[in-house]
Amino acid sequence: MKQEIAVIGLGKFGLYFASTLVNLGYTVIGIDSSQNRVQAAKDSLSQVYKANAASKDALEQIGLADVSHVLISVGDSIAASSMIAMYVKELEIPQVWVKAVTPDHQRLLLKLGVDEVIIPEQMAAIQLASKVAIQGFLQYASFDPDVSFQKLIIDQWEGKSLFSLDLPKNYQVNVISTQKKDTEPYDYNPDPEYLFQKGDAIIVLRHTNTSKDLTP
Repeated sequence: MKQEIAVIGLGKFGLYFASTLVNLGYTVIGIDSSQNRVQAAKDSLSQVYKANAASKDALEQIGLADVSHVLISVGDSIAASSMIAMYVKELEIPQVWVKAVTPDHQRLLLKLGVDEVIIPEQMAAIQLASKVAIQGFLQYASFDPDVSFQKLIIDQWEGKSLFSLDLPKNYQVNVISTQKKDTEPYDYNPDPEYLFQKGDAIIVLRHTNTSKDLTP
């Protein structure tokens, strides 16, 4: 059974995050001090409360301590998001995520012990710049910002196999899936003896700046 998730702050980012989780089958509780935002979210989320989240009593009355995750997304107020984060941590919620507005805000939140800090504009800019700079870049791995996923199209490796290429040893990358040319499904258990054809694709996991450049 999927656990309940709470989103504090139902602006554009918070509401989009919450609505996406609802579409993925989660029960999501929304909290905001604006009646207009509460009204706009009521048809999208499981439950919506108009409350001042900067009051620990209000959070307790809502029953916030029973949820598994909380995302705090309260606009540009560093003081408000930090205060709410402190109260949520005191309620001993397992995972507390907070949207930050600056790197200094991010450092403050991490010192408060939150589990994840997000600066959406920074993340979007880094991802976009990396798509320009890195061949086949898909996205960075959430578990390590120095690791990324890349999609590469086979050209020079035509007629070679994963076994003969030995990519982990020779290029310090790991292949997580392959896709034959002009087919939709990816194979997440690729045959190491399959001989690549020009136009086939591979998805690799690599250390972005330390792995050797690939020209497949």
